[in-house]
Amino acid sequence: MLKKIHHIAIICSDYEKSKAFYTDILGLTMIQEVYRKERNSYKLDLALNGEYIIELFSFPNPAQRPTQPEATGLRHLAFEVENIEEVAAHLKSKGVETERIRIDAHTGKKFLFFSDPDGLPLELYEV
Repeated sequence: MLKKIHHIAIICSDYEKSKAFYTDILGLTMIQEVYRKERNSYKLDLALNGEYIIELFSFPNPAQRPTQPEATGLRHLAFEVENIEEVAAHLKSKGVETERIRIDAHTGKKFLFFSDPDGLPLELYEV
């Protein structure tokens, strides 16, 4: 029935800031960028290692996330990494604050949390 996740849609408050975060800092690549005049909205399709994963949207005056990180809805988006210390150092060099690296009690794997420009919780998970 279901094969895989096709994409994740994210609405941002500052399109240029979020576009730079996901492309320049996280290294996702732009597939297609469209301005939808009727909605006064951008839609940016982003890929990770050639695979389409994120639609980044801008809308005028989007509603804010009610609480962090336990709001109803998407809890966080996790990215798989090979070396969490290296990626954490890269994020910090770009001014992105991260939580401390922790160990998953069930898998023994390293993970940490950080946020995008709108406070969307993101996770790095070492494999």
